[in-house]
Amino acid sequence: MEKQTVNPFQMGVLFFVFMTGSSIINVPGPLIGKADNGAWISLLLSGGMGFLLLSCILFLHRRYPDLTFVEYSRKLIGTTLTTIFSVLTISFLLQMQSAMVIDVGLFMVSSMLRETPMYVFTLLIFIVSAATAFAGLEVMARMFTLTMILTALCVLVVLVIALPDYNPSFLLPVLPKGIKPVLHGAYFTFGFPFAEVFLFSMLLPFVKKTSLGKMPRTLFITLGINILILCASTVSAIMIFGPFAGEKPYVLFSLARVVEFQEIIQRVESIIGMSLILGSYMKTSITLYVMSLYISKLVGLQDSRTIVMPLALIGFLMGLNSFDGAAEWSQIVSTVHPVWAFAAFVVPLLLLTVITLFKKDDSKKT
Repeated sequence: MEKQTVNPFQMGVLFFVFMTGSSIINVPGPLIGKADNGAWISLLLSGGMGFLLLSCILFLHRRYPDLTFVEYSRKLIGTTLTTIFSVLTISFLLQMQSAMVIDVGLFMVSSMLRETPMYVFTLLIFIVSAATAFAGLEVMARMFTLTMILTALCVLVVLVIALPDYNPSFLLPVLPKGIKPVLHGAYFTFGFPFAEVFLFSMLLPFVKKTSLGKMPRTLFITLGINILILCASTVSAIMIFGPFAGEKPYVLFSLARVVEFQEIIQRVESIIGMSLILGSYMKTSITLYVMSLYISKLVGLQDSRTIVMPLALIGFLMGLNSFDGAAEWSQIVSTVHPVWAFAAFVVPLLLLTVITLFKKDDSKKT
């Protein structure tokens, strides 16, 4: 599993599906509810922080090209501090995988199959995601390339078909309630999805050494495309629903419901539903892979595949007991997740970056 390698393009594919996956469906509605017409500005602000974190990850990878985050953390701050920080990191990774699958379950029982128990959907996604993570990084990179193209095309088709229904006047005023809602929206989107860039600090050592020079540009372009797509989806939702866009948790699904092209294309919301399921499945698979690798490096396991299935089972059980309803779950994601993500991902990453900045580069010593 740990001898597998991918090229920069494949790593870019994994990065794109991870960052865009479930966020393109789950982010626009709640974000508009918090930031109103300035939601796209919130995305630009939090996306800028995402670029900063990605820069830190690439800097650390350039200094320690053969080491994962856990390995160079142990080298820089010692085993004890690495273990202490890892308690927060692993707990949030468990919460992350559970959250992504819960979002799909809530979507299915609230919008499509109302009489079906939610655990039916979450169990199936965890089983398939665990099997995919068990197959390894190379398999995911090849498999997700085609899936990513299909998902992106589906969303693009829906947004293009909706062009006649757009009302640009709904975009004004940009800041009807001042800057505070925009900052609140940036806080929300920083926790999901941009702080999650951290996970790729565990995957960069698997890029082929012969093409490392192309990787930074690939990842920066991919993150820029991700921000652009999220902004386009958010602006499209505002132009369709105006001030009511923030009241719809799955606003792109609602947008697809109103899309019509004469009498040929109607009721295309199932395409968006499929995109949400595929996106969440891909992101859950990558999270499971990273989490199993992280724990294996931390405790010294030889084969990280041995704990993929148990971690998926823990995520499934957490999904059954971590909330009492959709309203409580929305509150957890909006308020707790950004703080948790900052403590679990951002603080350790910034700490190691600062230490490395002041530490002499051993590779340059002669």
